Amino acid sequence: MNFPLVLFILLVFTGSIWLLDHFVLRHKRASDESEPWWVEYPKSFFPIILIVFSLRSFVIEPFKIPSGSMIPTLLVGDFIIVNKFTYGIRLPVINKKIIDMNEPKHGEVMVFRYPEDTSIDYIKRVVGVPGDTVTYSNKQLTVNGELVKLDHVGEYKYVESGQGYIYSDQFEEYLGEDSHSILINQEAQGLQFSSVRHFAHRENCRYDRTSFTCKVPEGNYFTLGDNRDSSSDSRYWGFVPEENIVGKAFMIWWNFSALDRIGLSIE
Repeated sequence: MNFPLVLFILLVFTGSIWLLDHFVLRHKRASDESEPWWVEYPKSFFPIILIVFSLRSFVIEPFKIPSGSMIPTLLVGDFIIVNKFTYGIRLPVINKKIIDMNEPKHGEVMVFRYPEDTSIDYIKRVVGVPGDTVTYSNKQLTVNGELVKLDHVGEYKYVESGQGYIYSDQFEEYLGEDSHSILINQEAQGLQFSSVRHFAHRENCRYDRTSFTCKVPEGNYFTLGDNRDSSSDSRYWGFVPEENIVGKAFMIWWNFSALDRIGLSIE
């Protein structure tokens, strides 16, 4: 379901009833005559829908994390808040940018519309911006010829549906202005070559069976999941076009299974 579109339709409908009543219908009613139900209800909901639509379209939007691709930064069941104006003001529904502000930076966690199906929202970490050359080889990330520093933190264990416990090594990765945690499963292949699709600007990438190098085209971004060996990301379906960007994830506001995560900032 395209929720922004549904919300927009409800806003137009209730707003039209409000305008119709304000300028026409109320002048035709007797002073002691009550509003008909088909006027009363839309008028009551209009200001609520207007506030929700405005906040969701231009300020913040809530999302729920459905998968483990961003573990350990984000856990399954985390409810997060996304800043909608960090990367510019966009028109709702069509997502067209009308005011430029900041551009996504290395290391930021970004929500965007999945390039293969824009009705689906994805969340990943930005590792390549326009003009960058991104290489991933032997589970090590290189950006513009510089090896991204990794510090081993220890072992990390989590439960994956249908597989039981997954054991991975946790690292602190130094990308951009800050560091963040990632997981690497040393027993998994660094690249599932059979899962690489034919995507836009595929000619900018060179793949072999275990590694790849991609030149990020203008107006696009390259993203990876923090759970590097359990993530569907730019390695497989390509670059994120600028017009697909939704916003920057910045805070966890709820998790029913881990209340201590409430209020944590997303690094």
